[in-house]
Amino acid sequence: MAITEHDEQTVALHRAAVISLLTWRRAGVDDPLDDAERYGWWGDSFPSQADDRIGSRLYLLRRRSLTAQTERDARDYAREALQWLLDDGRVAALDIATARGVDRLEMRLVLTTPEGERVTVQLDNLWQVIHAV
Repeated sequence: MAITEHDEQTVALHRAAVISLLTWRRAGVDDPLDDAERYGWWGDSFPSQADDRIGSRLYLLRRRSLTAQTERDARDYAREALQWLLDDGRVAALDIATARGVDRLEMRLVLTTPEGERVTVQLDNLWQVIHAV
């Protein structure tokens, strides 16, 4: 069975979203840190475009309790990490939904392409991934 252009676009958007969320973005100067290390991808120190950064700051949540505020911060960090998809015109809309349980945080993304196709990315236990670091 041949892979269609639609399938390739779906796979590429899914992969881009996962990489954007689970790659560590360098912590900002006002971010609370566990130690002196700001982490992040070294290439962000020399971006080809100003303020062009890769990854998310979700890892900064690893020492926090899973509260309503932590859930809101996770959504904000996810939106920040995925904003480039909107800015570059890769998607026309981005919806982020979270669900919090006891020691469990789920995240569901719906990426809408400029053609109106919807790509869903489901992260079933994001909290476990965050705490694995």
